Amino acid sequence: MSLLGIDVGTSGCKALVFSEEGQLLAAAYEEYDVQHPQPGWAELNTLEVWEKIQRTICKAAQGALHDPVKALCVSSLGESFVPVTANRQILGPSLLNFDGRGAEYLPELRACLSDEHLYRINGNPLGNHYALTKLLWLKQHQPELYQAADWLLHWSGFVSFMLGADPAIDYSLANRTLLFDLERRDWSDELLELAKVERDKLPPTLATGKVIGAVDRRLAQELGLPANIPIVSGAHDQCCNGVGCGVIEPGRAMYGMGTYICMMPVFDQRPVAAAMLAQGLNTEQHAVPGQYVSFIYNQGGVLVKWFRDTFAAAERKQFAETGADIYAALNSEMPAGVSRVIALPHFTVTGPPKFIDGSCGLIAGLHLETTRGEILKGLIEGTTFYLRECFEALPAGIAISDFRAAGGGSKSDAWLQICADILGRPFLRPRVIEAGALGAAIIAGTGGGIFPSIEAGVETMVKWEREFSPNPAMQQRYNERFEKYHRLWPLMQDYLRDLAA
Repeated sequence: MSLLGIDVGTSGCKALVFSEEGQLLAAAYEEYDVQHPQPGWAELNTLEVWEKIQRTICKAAQGALHDPVKALCVSSLGESFVPVTANRQILGPSLLNFDGRGAEYLPELRACLSDEHLYRINGNPLGNHYALTKLLWLKQHQPELYQAADWLLHWSGFVSFMLGADPAIDYSLANRTLLFDLERRDWSDELLELAKVERDKLPPTLATGKVIGAVDRRLAQELGLPANIPIVSGAHDQCCNGVGCGVIEPGRAMYGMGTYICMMPVFDQRPVAAAMLAQGLNTEQHAVPGQYVSFIYNQGGVLVKWFRDTFAAAERKQFAETGADIYAALNSEMPAGVSRVIALPHFTVTGPPKFIDGSCGLIAGLHLETTRGEILKGLIEGTTFYLRECFEALPAGIAISDFRAAGGGSKSDAWLQICADILGRPFLRPRVIEAGALGAAIIAGTGGGIFPSIEAGVETMVKWEREFSPNPAMQQRYNERFEKYHRLWPLMQDYLRDLAA
């Protein structure tokens, strides 16, 4: 029997089927575009995405007919929610975390809720990239839709619900709303009252790895799945990534290389609030019981996709027709050594510690002979420098001895070596780089009774392909370039803000 891991991201969805030993049996992927109906808005067409999720499940199930699926689990993007009715009717789009709607509620929330108090309850600082402000926007600006919604479900719970499960949300995704009590592991009555959000709009909270229902018999037949297989509660995609690349204990960190570039360390004690807030860091319960994680991130994956679409539009169509990997071809154009191009990756809102908005990106060091490979390498170096600033300022109690890579970007040897050289830590690449789907499959196996624990599932299913060690000579050159990068924002911030205005 096999295990199905479904991974729903900002720009695409995957469905992968694994044997109980971790062998990949079948895979399917569909890409979709973020919708921008107005300037500053960013949302997913929920109906379109749900259709594509069903197609990926169907394709993956067909590829594993000889080894039928025994259980499934869904990994998903964090903050976005979907309004649905009790009879599984989709009511509207899903607002993404970088959608500007909701920012108008931050001053009022800050006036009655300090970051320190919120952090003590929820483990997060206040920000418009969490679900709460989007929920308040929906309630005020689309009250009919809000009232018609029986449930506001995050994507892991939404997909599970549409497949036949009960409404539910795991602790890690509940944490992304700003309404969850991290210690009590339930919705916070205080935060719900303060935000005037009705508890009955939100699904019950529970731990990752619990059976929350079974696949609907009719839908199972349409998708090519066995009837009544268990649906197991999933987790935030970054937490599933951590499970899928073996980042389940303190001292290790996942380095996700998808739409977001996300550094996720694991620790077993909540750090002091002041130290975390000073770096704009959160504390979230991991998919693994008893462990916490935090996120250092930027939209480096989106930046590389922008490079592809801008500098290789013609090749993109050609490669799509042949099925070849355009990213591998573009990566092969990157020169050896440090790029002569230096980039400030402020193409959209940045991540911790400052969450810089109202800026814009900068590419410096261009010459007539500059190649697109140099520009690509400069962009990758810039996103990694941004993360290094946060990495070097991690609070006491969070240590990283090595990184475990995950996501599509980790297919690139050159990119992983750049990361190892800039951050000065070894990078390990697993055999299965789609760690979110693998992590979801491991969790499905745990909830489905195949593994006694997530740790046992990781031991069985996660295998390693290669380690990338820092090159001392390149480390020195990158240290020198990092000092130049470090001066860019203070030097250029007024000009870049004027350009962005």
